[in-house]
Amino acid sequence: MKPLAEFPLPDRRAVRGVFADIDDTLTTDGRLTAGAYGAMERLRDSGLMVVPITGRPAGWCDHMARMWPVDGIVGENGAFYYRYHRDARRMERHYRKTAEERAADRERLDAIAERILARVPGAAVAADQPYREADLAIDYGEDAGPLPPADVERIVALFEQAGATAKVSSIHVNGWFGDYDKLTMTRALMDRAFGVDLDAERARYVFVGDSPNDAPMFGFFPNAVGVANVRDFADTLEQEPAYVTEARAGAGFAELAAALLE
Repeated sequence: MKPLAEFPLPDRRAVRGVFADIDDTLTTDGRLTAGAYGAMERLRDSGLMVVPITGRPAGWCDHMARMWPVDGIVGENGAFYYRYHRDARRMERHYRKTAEERAADRERLDAIAERILARVPGAAVAADQPYREADLAIDYGEDAGPLPPADVERIVALFEQAGATAKVSSIHVNGWFGDYDKLTMTRALMDRAFGVDLDAERARYVFVGDSPNDAPMFGFFPNAVGVANVRDFADTLEQEPAYVTEARAGAGFAELAAALLE
């Protein structure tokens, strides 16, 4: 990972949009700072697209799509995207699975939750679980824990033994049934909502994140950026970002925004 200062100016000038993880990327110690929120607003006011790509739940994503200075949002690690049409006062929702499929998955995920809580002392179902539509979030470092890496690995293993996909964020282990991830739904959003072939245009977009569940995005975008706390996961990242900020979390996001607006 190279310092953000080495991100070439011509490549920065070519950027047309920013995809950003939320937890510990936009937020700092669980809070959205004025600096990070203002950086989003400045990016969008400059004409750049801003889209959060998060593991957070549908209920939160509905709020953020409406209230934040963003062009859309991908939630629950790629289960859906939401895009709010402000002039028409209409929310566009696109899901990877049907409502019937999500309901069937919920029964299986509830059983996995019971198994995890019985076998991993200190783990908890995430506080935002009631607002989720497609996945199960096990808290190991937000309100619960923090649990040691061995316990996080045990949670992942229990998901996988049940046939679920499991991804680790900086605070949760998220599990779901299906072969989608953050990248697959980001592709769908850009194609369906904006007519952009992301495979052809990947160099014109930046992704910024901080943890292992961001690895598909780090690997896909040649100008991906990690906020400084991505180094906390250096031993477990399957793919690394090209650049890393000096500052951690929300201050790192603001650092990236300033570099793009320079």
